[in-house]
Amino acid sequence: MESKMIRRLVVKVGTSSLVMKNGRINLPSIDRLAYSLSALNNAGYQVVLVSSGAMGAGLASLNKTQRPAAIAEQQALASLGQVELMRIYSQRFLDYQTRIAQLLLTRDNLEYPLNRTNVLNTIEALLQQKIVPIINENDPVSVDELDHHTTFSDNDELSALVATRIGADLLIVLSDIDGLFDKDPHKNADAKLIENVAALTPAIRLSATGSSTRFGTGGMVTKLKAAETILNADRQMVLCNGQDPRVILKVVNGQPIGTHFGRHSIKPLAIDKEEF
Repeated sequence: MESKMIRRLVVKVGTSSLVMKNGRINLPSIDRLAYSLSALNNAGYQVVLVSSGAMGAGLASLNKTQRPAAIAEQQALASLGQVELMRIYSQRFLDYQTRIAQLLLTRDNLEYPLNRTNVLNTIEALLQQKIVPIINENDPVSVDELDHHTTFSDNDELSALVATRIGADLLIVLSDIDGLFDKDPHKNADAKLIENVAALTPAIRLSATGSSTRFGTGGMVTKLKAAETILNADRQMVLCNGQDPRVILKVVNGQPIGTHFGRHSIKPLAIDKEEF
């Protein structure tokens, strides 16, 4: 497998990596995420973070654990939670001397040519200034009742679209699972990790399952959709466990972590690995 240099990458972090099982914000995890992305940014990589967690952060700020049923209440909760989430991100990234910026997107922003150009220009300008863009779906306005097809099936899909649109070399998807297995590891003790996927076969698609947490909305199905987008663009994606986000540094350094999707292997920049 030929190695390919990684310089620009997108990291997608799910709610399960940001919110603990008791519903509280996982501050140590966010701190490790900020440390890892800041280390990469300072080492010369261009990094974009696609972050879920607004709903979970909103619930935590109100000391609640149950997502409301009404769409308007969910939107209000996401709006509240997004502010809280960015406040925490801002604090943690500044601890590592890294500036961040926020972009809230709908599908229209990446599908309509003028909107897409404006978004990509903004991301490019931020990256050139070594600012880490933090992207999330604009939940307060992204509902099926709107005139346009505005929603993403999950931030997995959003991260894949962002990665391909900005020409990222690698997408890292942090999840609550170690990678792609031949069967659901939550239900089957003999499930085996699939380490490398060059193409999505019917057997691989059949192994996909839904979300395993009460806070998240995605599952293996949406991750395979993201992988399909990445593979079609001849890019690379790694799906791995995000319990400790410092795993990002191991992935970028080419260590075999989780499931690797792609026809190339990861070649890190020529930098001193001890920086990490």
